[in-house]
Amino acid sequence: MNTKTEGVVQIFLSVLIVVLIIIFSGEIEKLSAFGYVGAFLIAMLGSATIVLPSPAFAAIIAMAAYFDPVLLGIVAGVGSGVGELTGYVAGKGARDILNSRIKESKRIEDFVRKYNVIAVFILAFIPNPLFDAAGLVAGGLKIKWWKFLIACIAGRVLRYVILAVLGHWTLEVLT
Repeated sequence: MNTKTEGVVQIFLSVLIVVLIIIFSGEIEKLSAFGYVGAFLIAMLGSATIVLPSPAFAAIIAMAAYFDPVLLGIVAGVGSGVGELTGYVAGKGARDILNSRIKESKRIEDFVRKYNVIAVFILAFIPNPLFDAAGLVAGGLKIKWWKFLIACIAGRVLRYVILAVLGHWTLEVLT
């Protein structure tokens, strides 16, 4: 398969995953009944959507009332990082399209190009809708997938641990 065909296949598979997640979004919330495994799956599927917001963090905060918030944050962060691989894979074939459609994409690309995995970590940690662009850019820049994954998981674990601990504390105070 040539590079152009691989890019089209990668974009198609990423779009298919996003469509399936949207179709089954009501069912995804029911995964919280499966405890930590459910938290992993909720965060993974929530992060697999490209450019569409996902309420996965809200489900994790709610679950913090019933589960150890640190462990919950770690599990959700790992799931979220794994889910972001859809954007990374799509980025291998979509970088040029992204640059022509999203104004902030060039700044994100410059940031990721300059700081590499440190930029991925920072962008994964900070709640922002532009992280999908960072995943697409990282894939387009051909940052090694495992480096992207480690940086993304580290940023997401830190974010989800903080969210789960704050959620646990807040829900404890309110009840």
